[in-house]
Amino acid sequence: MSALLSTAPRVLTALPLAIDPAEVLRFQGYKKSADVPGPDVRALFDEALALGRSLMAPRAVVRWLPVSRQSADAIEAGDATLAIPDVGRLWGPVEWIAAAVCTIGDELERRAAELWEARELPLASMLDSVGSGAVESLAEYVNDLLCQEAIPLGLPVTNRVSPGYGSWDVAQQRALFGVCPGDAIGVRLNEACFMTPVKSISLLAAAGAGARVDHYFSQCARCWMRDCAYRRTAAHKTVHR
Repeated sequence: MSALLSTAPRVLTALPLAIDPAEVLRFQGYKKSADVPGPDVRALFDEALALGRSLMAPRAVVRWLPVSRQSADAIEAGDATLAIPDVGRLWGPVEWIAAAVCTIGDELERRAAELWEARELPLASMLDSVGSGAVESLAEYVNDLLCQEAIPLGLPVTNRVSPGYGSWDVAQQRALFGVCPGDAIGVRLNEACFMTPVKSISLLAAAGAGARVDHYFSQCARCWMRDCAYRRTAAHKTVHR
C-alpha cells in the first residue's frame, strides 16, 4: 500500500456541529422548496434547537483498517467480512475501510419522552427531529474528517453507507461493530441489531487511489475541506460550526 492510516480506534468528543434547519424540518415532513414553515413553526424550531443543544453530547469512535480482499459484494478487513451488495461496482477498488459509530447520547431522547408524557406534543416532536438532524450532521462531520485524513495521502474517500439502508442488511451491524465497537462512546446493539441510544448512526466508508466518488455530491456540498482534488460540487453549507 502506498500510504498508511492509523488503525487504532479513536474516540472523538466535543465536536462543534452545525445543524441544518432544513434537515430538521424534513424530519417534520416539510418538503424543501415546496413547504414554507410559518412563524410559529420557526419559533418552535428555535426553542427545540436551544433545548437540544443543551442536552446533546456529540461523540464518535472511528477506525481505519487495510482491506485484505475485495469482491463484487464484499470487503474483508481485519477479521471481518462486510457483505455489501454491489460494493465493487459502486466503490471501485479500495485499499482501506473506515468504520465509525456516532451518537449524541440519550439525554435528548429522554427529555423528548418526558415531553410526550406531559402531552407537550409539538415541542416533543420538534425536539426529536432536532436530535435526528443533529446525528445526521455528526455522521457527515465524521465522513469529512475521514476525507481530511486520507485525501492528503492521495486516497479519495467514498460516500458513507450504513447497515439497514439501501440493500445493506441491518444484520451486518454486528460485523461493523466487530471492526469498530461502540462501547467506548456508550453505544450498544440489541438482538435486532438496533443501536441504543436511538440517536446514533454507524457508518462505513473506504479509501483508495482508484476509489469512486461518483455519489459524493451531497457530502461535497457540506464539506469545509479546501483545495480538494476530488470535489464534485461547490460547498453550499458546512457541518462544522
